[in-house]
Amino acid sequence: MDQYRVSPGSKVKMSEFATRYDGDLEKKDGKAQLVEKAGALSQLQELLYAEHKHKVLIVLQGIDTSGKDSTIRHVFGDVNPQGTKVANFKVPTPKELDHDYLWRVHPHTPGRGEIVIFNRSHYEDVLVVRVHGLVPEKVWKKRYDHINAFERLLADEGTTILKFFLNVSKVEQARRFLARLDQPEKRWKFNPGDLDEREYWDDYTRAYEDMLSKTSTDWAPWYVIPSDRKWYRNLTIASVIVKTLQDLDMQFPEEVPEIDKYRDLLVEMIGRDAE
Repeated sequence: MDQYRVSPGSKVKMSEFATRYDGDLEKKDGKAQLVEKAGALSQLQELLYAEHKHKVLIVLQGIDTSGKDSTIRHVFGDVNPQGTKVANFKVPTPKELDHDYLWRVHPHTPGRGEIVIFNRSHYEDVLVVRVHGLVPEKVWKKRYDHINAFERLLADEGTTILKFFLNVSKVEQARRFLARLDQPEKRWKFNPGDLDEREYWDDYTRAYEDMLSKTSTDWAPWYVIPSDRKWYRNLTIASVIVKTLQDLDMQFPEEVPEIDKYRDLLVEMIGRDAE
């Protein structure tokens, strides 16, 4: 897992990160391992919720078709929705634009005992905003420091932050767009504007490189995940999350004192009610 983690202060070149990799696993074996990891994540999420001490923020970023929705479905499909939330950050509303760019983000961060998944995130404000020139360069360049400080605040207040960049190739993206057109039930997801965005591929690549270089920190690390193979993407992300939660050394709250007497009382109630 550490091979995908971006070291703080390192200079990232996307060409040095694989998009298509299988970890020397067969697909069927990888999927079997994912089932195990998803089960472990479900148990850890219940423990997190019960202990009510830690907060966990998962950030998913990636270009269109990289698999953010699919990752959420396959990795978090077994967790209890009572303690897990997904926040999806689309084009800012007029009200949101009247405030600073982090204003709309902070209310969605996790409380104690919660896992929150950001499907896209505050990083849009150093990505699409930069690529399309929505604000001047002198404005978006300051935002790396803003974001690092914001995430440091969350970490200092007890939030464990994991950020995953889903690294998909340009060829694979085109294949996935085509697959949407070939499946009637998926055509609703296709937007012709997505093809226009491909013209900015190199600009996005430079923006991703700066984002990863400037905002992977000890308290909020980035992981660059090979995402051309969906099953391997899911397995790798699940593995990182499970290992991180295990390292929190969480414990269930102490049981009620003299719990056996309540067990005996309940047995007595059942017997009496069954008569």
